[in-house]
Amino acid sequence: MARRKKVYPKKNYNDDKFDSPIVGRLISNVMKDGKRSLAERIVYAAIDRANEGTDTIDPLEIVTRAIENAKPRVEVKSRRVGGATYQVPLEVDASRSEALGMRWIIGFARSKKGTPMHVALANEIKDAANNTGSSVRKRDDVHKMAQANRAFAHFRF
Repeated sequence: MARRKKVYPKKNYNDDKFDSPIVGRLISNVMKDGKRSLAERIVYAAIDRANEGTDTIDPLEIVTRAIENAKPRVEVKSRRVGGATYQVPLEVDASRSEALGMRWIIGFARSKKGTPMHVALANEIKDAANNTGSSVRKRDDVHKMAQANRAFAHFRF
């Protein structure tokens, strides 16, 4: 019998400015205490700032590239087998990997104390789009952990 509740999918919200589901989810993840208008201002300012100095036509290109570069392909999960706990590498579902990449980008932007959130988020988006930065390093660490534990892949079930 399952130990967890059934997870019901959330309704996807597109944002008002770009009509993009990715930006809508980004706004929802940035939002704290239900302050959606503040989260929208932060995300839109970060997207504008991240696109400064680039000659791309589509302003969402850098955001999608950043999330794509931060998404993990595999992760490790703890499995208890015969009294021992093993870190078993598993492939990550597409929606979960996108959520993790977004969460890492926002989390590392929040951890930059002393800088405004829109500036920190813009810098993290730029770094992730260029395949550098904290969120990409976190993805690489997760991949290294899965690579190191691939001997336990047969415990997958």
